[in-house]
Parts: sequence; structure tokens; C-alpha cells
Amino acid sequence: MTHILGIESSCDETAAAVIIEGKTIASNVVASQIDLHAQYGGVFPEIASRAHAEAISAVVDQAMSEAGIDYDALDAIAVTRGPGLVGSLLVGINFAKGLALATDKPLLGINHLEGHVYSLWLTEEDEAPQFPLLVLIVSGGHTELLLMRDHGDYERLGGTTDDAAGEAFDKVGRLLNLPFPGGPNIERVASEGNAEAYTFPRAKTDGPFDFSFSGLKTAVMRETTVAPAADRRGTSDSQRKTAMLRSDVSVKDVAASFQHALVDALVDKTAKAAQAYDVSEILIAGGVSANTLLRETMRKATDLPLRYPPLNLCTDNAAMIAAAGHYRFIAGLRTPLDFDARPMWNLNSDTYSE
Repeated sequence: MTHILGIESSCDETAAAVIIEGKTIASNVVASQIDLHAQYGGVFPEIASRAHAEAISAVVDQAMSEAGIDYDALDAIAVTRGPGLVGSLLVGINFAKGLALATDKPLLGINHLEGHVYSLWLTEEDEAPQFPLLVLIVSGGHTELLLMRDHGDYERLGGTTDDAAGEAFDKVGRLLNLPFPGGPNIERVASEGNAEAYTFPRAKTDGPFDFSFSGLKTAVMRETTVAPAADRRGTSDSQRKTAMLRSDVSVKDVAASFQHALVDALVDKTAKAAQAYDVSEILIAGGVSANTLLRETMRKATDLPLRYPPLNLCTDNAAMIAAAGHYRFIAGLRTPLDFDARPMWNLNSDTYSE
């Protein structure tokens, strides 16, 4: 049985996990930085990298302790190489390199998006994937639609041309004076709102399976703020939060209408791609995959089997990195120790040959 140690530090979670045979979670430790970044309404990169540096050693030690094994029992170490914040990525990469040298274990640099894919099979009862399948990755930094023909065989069908879905949630949440992160807080207040109170746009894109959410974000801003964007130059973020939201705006209705528009766009493109490529099942992964409306709407839009991770594996974690590392390890892949971070790194069939 393979034992893979995974390390994740691409954004604002410092995480480590031990996974057995690519499926069984022996440990999964996550140190979140949400409280550190809440005052900024988003992730502050320098603060994130410093927090990773302070936490990573203790997080890895805890993951190994909870797994009940020592380093001799490991087959390999998997670490997120990208995409992500370069300073944050380097903390995890450099720690993993030092650990690999000290323990004489092979190292695997893993694409963070592939990690999200493998979060789908990290529960004991899940069945093996039925290829070909369609993967919708939706998170704070990524909105990607992938055709997966086999393990390691990906074709990128489309993605966002501007804001990611999770990024749009965060920005609209800030417009509505909701706490960070925006996704769960918008979902919370939207549950009491009228999703038909506002008609927000679904952007048209050149690519049939691409997404665009910056126009949706702007439409929300125009409906909710006192002045148009052109009149707000020089206004600080704090002033926008406290002064720009109109007093007659129903936050619940705006949140519900925005969420409905965003989910509608995600589901429409995904359902059309599933039909066009005759896939066997649809997978949704990433932080936004925790959204209840997205799950319910996608289930109504297709008769295909639909998978999504348990809530604790939707957001960034190291279990998914170790799981992806397992499949890379058994395929005989290894990453030379001199590799660097790749903050902009697409996932396709050539990912690991670059």
C-alpha cells in the first residue's frame, strides 16, 4: 500500500495530509488563515506567505502524528507546485524539498487543479471513476471546465475569461458588506431572499464553454451603490464598505439574484459540454462546489451521475494533493528537486511534460 504525504500552501490554507492507496485519509490537517485576511476582504499575499512559513512545520508534524507513521513508511512526498500565489507556493515547495532530501523520499510537484479533481474519490464508499467524465472546478481563483478521459488525461474545454466564480462571490460579498469569504455568507443571506428580484446578466463569451463574471459583478455594483463606478475614483475600500451601499437595497434579494445568475451560467455551460462530449458523469470540485444551489441546480439539469466532494474537502486541503500524487507515483513519475513554483499553470495532458 502506498503512503503519500501531501503538502498544500497555494493560497490561504497551510495543509498536510497522509493518504493511503490514493483513497484512504490517514490524516488531514488544515490551518486556515481566514481570520487574518477578513479585514482586507480577500487574501493579502504577503501575509499569507508569512503565515505559511510560521505554520507549516507544525502542520506537517501533526499530520504525520495523526497518521501514526514515521517518515520511513512514506513512499513519496507530494506538494502543490502551482497554480497559486508564488510566495505561498514557495513556502510549501521549499519545505517539501528539504523534507525529501532529509528522508530520501521521491518528490512530486502536483498541479493544484488536479488535486481538486482527486478530492472526488477520497471517501471509502465512492466508486471508481467512469471515464470519460466532465469536471467543473470552481473556486476563489479558478473556474475551469475539463474533459477527463483517463487518469492524467485532460482536455481544457473552457474557463473564466476574467473573474473566477469564487472571486465574484468575494467581491459581491464585499459590496454587500458581508464578511469574508463571500461564498458561504452570500449563500446564507440568499436563502431568505427573492432570486427573481433582480435580473442580472449571463455573459456571452466567444468560447462555447468559457465563463465571464466581471460583468455580473459590475451589474450588482450598479444596482446597489450610490454612485456609478466612474464617480468613485479615490474612494478607499473602507469607504466603499460603509458609505456606498444604498439604504433601500435588500441585501437578501441582491444576494439571491446574484447567486442565481452565477449558478445558472455554470450549470448551463456544464450541461451543454456534457452533452457535446457524451460523458459518463459530471464532477464538481473546488470551494464553490459546496454551494447548495449549484449542486441542486446541476442535478436538475442533467440525468448523468453527479459527484461533488464532502464539505470538508471542497476548499483547499492536502489530502487531495496526496491523492493526486498517488496516481502520479504509481505511473512512475518523479519531479526533479530543482523544480520551481508555477503560479500560472494550466491543467491538460501536457501538464507534467512541460
